[in-house]
Amino acid sequence: MTLFPAPAKLNLFLHVVGRRPDGYHLLQTVFRFLDFGDSLEISSRPDGDIRLLSPLPGVPNESDLCWRAARLLQTSTGCTLGADIRLLKRLPLGGGLGGGSSDAATVLLALNRLWNLNLSRAELQSLGLRLGADVPVFVFGRSAFAEGVGEVLTPWT
Repeated sequence: MTLFPAPAKLNLFLHVVGRRPDGYHLLQTVFRFLDFGDSLEISSRPDGDIRLLSPLPGVPNESDLCWRAARLLQTSTGCTLGADIRLLKRLPLGGGLGGGSSDAATVLLALNRLWNLNLSRAELQSLGLRLGADVPVFVFGRSAFAEGVGEVLTPWT
Protein backbone atom coordinates (compact mmCIF):
# COMPACT_ATOMS: atom_id res chain seq x y z
CA MET A 1 0.00 0.00 0.00
CA THR A 2 1.17 3.51 -0.79
CA LEU A 3 0.70 6.32 1.75
CA PHE A 4 -0.88 9.55 0.49
CA PRO A 5 -1.26 12.76 2.54
CA ALA A 6 -4.65 14.49 2.84
CA PRO A 7 -3.91 17.95 4.27
CA ALA A 8 -6.20 20.15 6.32
CA LYS A 9 -7.15 23.65 5.17
CA LEU A 10 -8.11 26.94 6.75
CA ASN A 11 -10.30 29.62 5.25
CA LEU A 12 -8.36 32.85 5.81
CA PHE A 13 -11.58 34.77 5.17
CA LEU A 14 -14.99 33.93 3.81
CA HIS A 15 -17.36 36.36 2.10
CA VAL A 16 -20.80 35.17 1.02
CA VAL A 17 -21.57 37.21 -2.10
CA GLY A 18 -24.81 35.59 -3.27
CA ARG A 19 -26.92 32.50 -3.50
CA ARG A 20 -27.62 30.18 -6.40
CA PRO A 21 -31.14 28.92 -7.18
CA ASP A 22 -30.09 25.45 -5.93
CA GLY A 23 -29.35 26.89 -2.47
CA TYR A 24 -25.57 26.86 -2.65
CA HIS A 25 -23.91 30.06 -1.48
CA LEU A 26 -21.65 32.00 -3.83
CA LEU A 27 -18.49 32.94 -2.01
CA GLN A 28 -15.04 34.42 -2.05
CA THR A 29 -12.41 32.88 0.19
CA VAL A 30 -8.76 32.03 0.47
CA PHE A 31 -7.98 28.39 1.19
CA ARG A 32 -4.61 27.85 2.88
CA PHE A 33 -3.25 24.33 3.29
CA LEU A 34 -1.70 23.11 6.54
CA ASP A 35 1.19 20.69 7.06
CA PHE A 36 -1.15 18.47 9.06
CA GLY A 37 -4.06 16.24 8.17
CA ASP A 38 -5.25 12.74 7.49
CA SER A 39 -3.34 10.09 5.55
CA LEU A 40 -4.60 7.35 3.29
CA GLU A 41 -3.03 4.02 2.42
CA ILE A 42 -4.32 2.98 -0.99
CA SER A 43 -3.59 0.07 -3.28
CA SER A 44 -5.12 -1.14 -6.51
CA ARG A 45 -7.13 -4.36 -6.73
CA PRO A 46 -7.65 -6.36 -9.92
CA ASP A 47 -11.20 -7.51 -9.04
CA GLY A 48 -13.05 -4.17 -9.20
CA ASP A 49 -14.05 -4.14 -5.52
CA ILE A 50 -13.73 -0.89 -3.53
CA ARG A 51 -12.93 -1.87 0.05
CA LEU A 52 -12.66 0.45 3.04
CA LEU A 53 -10.23 -1.19 5.45
CA SER A 54 -10.93 1.32 8.23
CA PRO A 55 -14.60 2.33 7.91
CA LEU A 56 -15.77 5.27 9.99
CA PRO A 57 -18.13 4.12 12.77
CA GLY A 58 -21.76 4.64 11.82
CA VAL A 59 -20.97 5.76 8.24
CA PRO A 60 -22.18 3.34 5.54
CA ASN A 61 -19.99 2.97 2.43
CA GLU A 62 -22.49 4.84 0.26
CA SER A 63 -22.08 7.91 2.51
CA ASP A 64 -18.29 7.67 2.98
CA LEU A 65 -16.51 10.27 0.82
CA CYS A 66 -13.48 8.02 0.21
CA TRP A 67 -15.66 5.19 -1.08
CA ARG A 68 -17.84 7.59 -3.08
CA ALA A 69 -14.74 9.19 -4.69
CA ALA A 70 -13.32 5.82 -5.70
CA ARG A 71 -16.65 4.64 -7.06
CA LEU A 72 -17.24 7.90 -8.95
CA LEU A 73 -13.82 7.68 -10.60
CA GLN A 74 -14.37 4.02 -11.43
CA THR A 75 -17.80 4.50 -13.01
CA SER A 76 -16.90 7.78 -14.77
CA THR A 77 -13.94 6.20 -16.53
CA GLY A 78 -15.19 2.63 -16.99
CA CYS A 79 -12.19 1.39 -15.02
CA THR A 80 -12.48 -2.29 -14.03
CA LEU A 81 -9.87 -2.09 -11.26
CA GLY A 82 -10.73 -1.74 -7.59
CA ALA A 83 -8.97 -0.43 -4.49
CA ASP A 84 -8.21 -1.10 -0.86
CA ILE A 85 -8.41 2.16 1.13
CA ARG A 86 -7.27 2.63 4.72
CA LEU A 87 -7.95 6.05 6.24
CA LEU A 88 -5.66 7.23 9.03
CA LYS A 89 -7.99 9.87 10.51
CA ARG A 90 -6.46 12.76 12.45
CA LEU A 91 -8.86 15.58 11.59
CA PRO A 92 -12.16 15.80 13.50
CA LEU A 93 -15.35 15.03 11.60
CA GLY A 94 -17.21 18.27 10.90
CA GLY A 95 -14.33 20.36 12.28
CA GLY A 96 -14.26 22.82 9.35
CA LEU A 97 -10.75 21.78 8.29
CA GLY A 98 -11.89 20.00 5.13
CA GLY A 99 -10.95 16.50 6.27
CA GLY A 100 -13.57 14.58 4.32
CA SER A 101 -13.11 16.71 1.21
CA SER A 102 -9.34 16.34 1.41
CA ASP A 103 -9.70 12.58 1.83
CA ALA A 104 -11.98 12.37 -1.23
CA ALA A 105 -9.61 14.47 -3.34
CA THR A 106 -6.67 12.33 -2.25
CA VAL A 107 -8.53 9.18 -3.33
CA LEU A 108 -9.24 10.74 -6.75
CA LEU A 109 -5.60 11.78 -7.23
CA ALA A 110 -4.14 8.51 -5.94
CA LEU A 111 -6.40 6.22 -7.94
CA ASN A 112 -5.95 8.32 -11.07
CA ARG A 113 -2.25 7.48 -10.73
CA LEU A 114 -2.56 3.88 -9.50
CA TRP A 115 -5.12 2.99 -12.17
CA ASN A 116 -3.13 4.82 -14.89
CA LEU A 117 -6.18 6.84 -15.94
CA ASN A 118 -4.22 9.99 -16.83
CA LEU A 119 -7.10 12.38 -16.16
CA SER A 120 -6.05 16.02 -15.88
CA ARG A 121 -6.37 17.94 -12.62
CA ALA A 122 -9.19 19.93 -14.23
CA GLU A 123 -11.08 16.71 -15.02
CA LEU A 124 -10.52 15.46 -11.46
CA GLN A 125 -11.66 18.83 -10.05
CA SER A 126 -14.87 18.56 -12.06
CA LEU A 127 -15.50 15.06 -10.70
CA GLY A 128 -14.62 16.27 -7.21
CA LEU A 129 -17.21 19.04 -7.33
CA ARG A 130 -19.85 16.30 -7.60
CA LEU A 131 -18.68 15.08 -4.16
CA GLY A 132 -18.55 18.46 -2.42
CA ALA A 133 -17.69 22.14 -2.89
CA ASP A 134 -14.31 21.88 -1.10
CA VAL A 135 -13.05 18.84 -3.01
CA PRO A 136 -11.81 20.78 -6.08
CA VAL A 137 -9.36 22.92 -4.08
CA PHE A 138 -7.76 19.80 -2.62
CA VAL A 139 -7.40 18.37 -6.13
CA PHE A 140 -5.96 21.76 -7.18
CA GLY A 141 -3.28 21.00 -4.63
CA ARG A 142 -2.23 24.41 -3.40
CA SER A 143 -3.48 27.44 -1.55
CA ALA A 144 -5.97 29.37 -3.65
CA PHE A 145 -8.37 32.29 -3.90
CA ALA A 146 -11.75 30.70 -4.56
CA GLU A 147 -15.01 31.98 -6.02
CA GLY A 148 -18.29 30.42 -7.13
CA VAL A 149 -19.16 27.68 -4.64
CA GLY A 150 -15.42 27.20 -4.21
CA GLU A 151 -14.60 25.68 -7.59
CA VAL A 152 -13.22 28.76 -9.43
CA LEU A 153 -9.63 28.73 -8.22
CA THR A 154 -6.66 31.07 -8.61
CA PRO A 155 -3.28 30.18 -7.06
CA TRP A 156 -2.52 32.12 -3.88
CA THR A 157 0.96 32.49 -2.47
